[in-house]
Amino acid sequence: MSISVSPDAASWFKRELGLTDGAHIRLFPRYSSGGGLHPGFSLGIAVEPPGRPGLEAASEGVEFYMEEQDLWYMDGYDLSIIYLAEEDDIEYRYDPSTAGEEAPTAAGSANK
Repeated sequence: MSISVSPDAASWFKRELGLTDGAHIRLFPRYSSGGGLHPGFSLGIAVEPPGRPGLEAASEGVEFYMEEQDLWYMDGYDLSIIYLAEEDDIEYRYDPSTAGEEAPTAAGSANK
C-alpha cells in the first residue's frame, strides 16, 4: 500500500487549491453515487494537517496523506496521482500492491 504523486499533479493541486509549500492534503474515502476502487465510495480530498497518518507522500512541497482509520480503502492497492496535460486534470490510478494477487486496476479522473 502506497501513495505517489507526480510533480505535475502536485503542481496542479497547488494551482487549483491555491496551496503553498508546506500544505497538507488529506485523501479519504467518501460516500458517492459512483465508485472508483469500491462501489459507493470515491476518493475525497481536504486541505488539513494530519492527525494520525497511515500513508504519506511528498511532492513539490506538498504532503499528501491518508489517516490510519481510512487505510481500508487502499487495502491491497497502491495509489498513483498523475497529471493529464491534455485535460488539465488529474487522475487517480489504483494498482494491485501484492505480487501475484489478482485485483482489478481502477482509474478515475478528478472532476472540476
